[in-house]
Amino acid sequence: MRITLPFSIHKPRRTKTIPFNPTPSKDNNDVVQHGFDGSSFIGAVFNLSTTIVGAGIMALPSAVKQLGLIPGLGMIILGAMLTEASIDILFKFTRVSKSTTYSGVVRDSFGEVGRILLLLCIIVSNIGMLVVYMIIIGDVFSGTWSEGVHYSGVLEEWFGQHWWSTRPALLLLTMLLVFLPLASFRRVDSLRYTSALSVGFAVIFVVITAGVATFKFIDGSIGMPRLMPKFTGQESFWKLFTTIPILVTAYICHHNVHPIDNELKDPTHMRSIVRTSLLLCASVYVATSLFGFFLFGDKTLDDVLANFDGDLGIPYGSFLNDVVRVSYGAHLILVFPIVFYSLRLNVDGLLFPHAIPLTFDNQRFYLVTTVLLVFIFLGANFVPSIWDAFQFTGATASVSVAYIFPAAIAIRDTRGFATKKDKRLSWLMILLAISSSTVAISSDLYSIFSSETGAAART
Repeated sequence: MRITLPFSIHKPRRTKTIPFNPTPSKDNNDVVQHGFDGSSFIGAVFNLSTTIVGAGIMALPSAVKQLGLIPGLGMIILGAMLTEASIDILFKFTRVSKSTTYSGVVRDSFGEVGRILLLLCIIVSNIGMLVVYMIIIGDVFSGTWSEGVHYSGVLEEWFGQHWWSTRPALLLLTMLLVFLPLASFRRVDSLRYTSALSVGFAVIFVVITAGVATFKFIDGSIGMPRLMPKFTGQESFWKLFTTIPILVTAYICHHNVHPIDNELKDPTHMRSIVRTSLLLCASVYVATSLFGFFLFGDKTLDDVLANFDGDLGIPYGSFLNDVVRVSYGAHLILVFPIVFYSLRLNVDGLLFPHAIPLTFDNQRFYLVTTVLLVFIFLGANFVPSIWDAFQFTGATASVSVAYIFPAAIAIRDTRGFATKKDKRLSWLMILLAISSSTVAISSDLYSIFSSETGAAART
């Protein structure tokens, strides 16, 4: 199925010379290295796609369950369109302001205060994502405790309990053997192969889900999924709105579009790269949501991965459960470096705004890398309440990076470059961003207070 996204990234023609600024500057994160002729189209597509497809993919089938198949899939496609619109606006003002970074575009419109505020939002959003990724990786491979019950991880089920299969040891080994080497790359293009592998692991999950759903449908053990939302009362109506944050934040990748663009061999390809990545991710999202809801129906859990802990009711079901869990854990392991790349650049931009680019300073590069990895590791292992904190900050920071800042740039329009269409879309994005944050924060507060009330009642 071909999805045509009606928005485009208008980019002035640039000469086909090396697209890097030969004079390093703090507003230019380009990497000048001998022997590097620029990144390829396909490598950039995989890097941008990996930035998009993270842990949120597992929440999409539940969102479609709430909305019904037709509205749910329609909202997934609409999310891709809105994301392209926001990137379109961002790149329009990138060119007219002659900036090479997201923070440079914001500074051109809102000054130094705006730049610092954007960097803080990106940092909070990225740290939140990486901590959650590390927590989920620990859950998948090492296991987790919930209400006094231990749920075994894949490695514990396969090999039994050992020191290296405990959560702290496993995550420490993953950090030292996988995250640290991949985080040592100076160019985002160097991650193109791991990004391609990450997308491949996501496709494995889709293929297995589709295969199991098709097998069970032919077998007659499952029926057609519900096409429209199901209303059983006022609570079910309001629950529809809890899907907004999931769908609005599904395609966030704005923090990495400039680093990818700066390394391109042919910068005029960026428009096609964004469209191709969004088309690829929309296809993965639609397939995941369609077959996930098709397979589990109204029993689809908020995190569809939890549905693969039980009996699938087919031959080799236990084996397929393990393949799904391992492929998802491996997918997140390989998503980690691409998000970390953005985090490191923005932390450095905030702390050392007047220093030479990070890639030219070995001591600062490894210092920032080490401190951030240690901070994320400690947060994922020894601060139990950190997930709750990032639920609030992430709900605000992520939508600000993806929608509020690009929309605010177009509405302010300091250079008189925005069209009426840009401004109408910008107001729509701000409305969606505010409603998404409001719903997410309200839902999180309700969940926290409900769990505390339930715990108090049991005692």
